[in-house]
Amino acid sequence: MIIGIPKEIKNNEFRVSITPYGVKELINKNHTVFIEKNAGYNSSFTDEDYIKSGGKILNTNKEIFEISDMILKVKEPIKEEYNLIKKDQIVFTYFHFASYRPLLNAMINNKCICIAYETVQKENGSLPLLVPMSEVAGRMATQEGAKYLEKPMGGRGILLGGVTGVTPAEVLIIGGGISGTEAAKMAIGLGANVTILDTNENRVKELKKLFSNKIKCILSSKKIIEKYAIKSDLIIGAVLITGAKAPKLISRSLLKSLKKGCVLVDIAIDQGGCFETSKPTTHENPVFKVDDVLHYCVANMPGAVPFTSTSALTNSTLKYIIEIANKGWKKAAKENKEILNGINIINGKIVHKSISNAFNLKLNNINNLI
Repeated sequence: MIIGIPKEIKNNEFRVSITPYGVKELINKNHTVFIEKNAGYNSSFTDEDYIKSGGKILNTNKEIFEISDMILKVKEPIKEEYNLIKKDQIVFTYFHFASYRPLLNAMINNKCICIAYETVQKENGSLPLLVPMSEVAGRMATQEGAKYLEKPMGGRGILLGGVTGVTPAEVLIIGGGISGTEAAKMAIGLGANVTILDTNENRVKELKKLFSNKIKCILSSKKIIEKYAIKSDLIIGAVLITGAKAPKLISRSLLKSLKKGCVLVDIAIDQGGCFETSKPTTHENPVFKVDDVLHYCVANMPGAVPFTSTSALTNSTLKYIIEIANKGWKKAAKENKEILNGINIINGKIVHKSISNAFNLKLNNINNLI
């Protein structure tokens, strides 16, 4: 199979979809890999690194899209890329369709094969291709939250861990999945007082065991969120519903009751955000204020640490990429339920329930299309 690696062109997106090691593994399986010139530069991977791994360099993304059977990306295609995608071409990336209808419409019109990292799902319900970026985003959420709590950055002017004789900051984490757990680990390490909320009673028990009562682990509800939000200096939204829009857990009206200079970090912004006042931001302009509450809503947080993120992503995606390349997407989907779950659109037809529900569009039976 011919596999294409275009350079990411989303604002301040520094990752690339695969490392030179990943390219070498694909070459060893007798596939051909084309990489756009300088695609890995911001992740500290040179064109020479890819050439040594057996890859071939092309000058433009147009050339990459024209020649490739499968396109590997990190972030969803943006408007400038829509018309480059061809019928029957496999696009394997983070799509997050439920949060942006124009992207969905474009991919339907292109009649390509859309396989989304975020909906590749194991039998136990886990999401293996979300795990690495969720880990990065969770850790970064605390790191960025701590930074924006500083007064020059617009925050309350409070040190997350406090000092001798001074109370640490109060950190509220809504959602006890991968990103929420990693955010909690970082916040504990910095010495903050941490509360983590989750709607799953079993998960709350797991968190209590994991953290050995070093933090408060509480079953979430609207009333509980409000109770702890008004006490908090940093609130991290880390909820996830696979392939669907995130629920709005902090309302606009609640903002007036929060501490002035409180920081909200919305990890769920890729899925529409879990705070009512959230809107996507970039690393270039990461924050905005509403009612004296600072919002950090960068839609590609892991892009700020591209070497770490690209390496972690390749570690998780490579086995699926190889299987799709070796077998073709149809056979791979028939033989691997995880890949089947990852398919969102086939030749203009929606085959993933969460996307169908998000926009009230027809859901097609995937088994009739493979």
